[in-house]
Amino acid sequence: MTQLQGIKAAIIDLDGTMVDTIGDFLVAINAMRAEFALAPLAQATIQNMVGKGSENLIRQVLACDFSATDVEQHFDAAMDSYQRHYLAINGQFSQLYPDVHAGLQAMQTRGLRLACVTNKPIAFALPLLKQKQLIDYFDVIYGGDSLAHKKPHPAPMLKVCDDFQLAPTQVVAIGDSSNDAIAARAAGCWALTLPYGYNHGEAVQQIDSDGIVETLLCAAQKLNS
Repeated sequence: MTQLQGIKAAIIDLDGTMVDTIGDFLVAINAMRAEFALAPLAQATIQNMVGKGSENLIRQVLACDFSATDVEQHFDAAMDSYQRHYLAINGQFSQLYPDVHAGLQAMQTRGLRLACVTNKPIAFALPLLKQKQLIDYFDVIYGGDSLAHKKPHPAPMLKVCDDFQLAPTQVVAIGDSSNDAIAARAAGCWALTLPYGYNHGEAVQQIDSDGIVETLLCAAQKLNS
């Protein structure tokens, strides 16, 4: 594993990194599909679709049953339905991964500034962070619709560097998917990968990062070494 030095801030992903939200996705997506008289999808199917933002997610969900033309025809109504159902159950079928609070506390103790950057819409992200008592750890929070671009584009990472007035080489991005590492690499930040979560059905060992850490607490200890 690469030795990280000079780190002053960490950018933490949300879904699949801090909170296991697949249960929320499962309930909201299948409630939307029921409105369209479509059969429910299995959790394993949905899990491989998560991570690239709600627009991509809903298009993939619709593509299980519709042609590309029909996907676009139904997209707006499906998105409205999905958002309504998701907001109604946000956080109720999700849980924290192990050592999330301990890891964030350890990073703060080390003096790191923390940002949460997620592709989840900000209207979903903020209530979830508050419900799971995570929101107060973060100086900056950006959702997938907060900026002009979302991960894997480097713009959110560079925005955090600018917010914190730090060089990218002083910032590490920690997440569960290739989106996080690709964005970090393109921005010039360090990248650490967690082995659980939702990496689009691909092995995390294939991600080009600076190492795999078992939990956020392990990540904090790595930054302390």
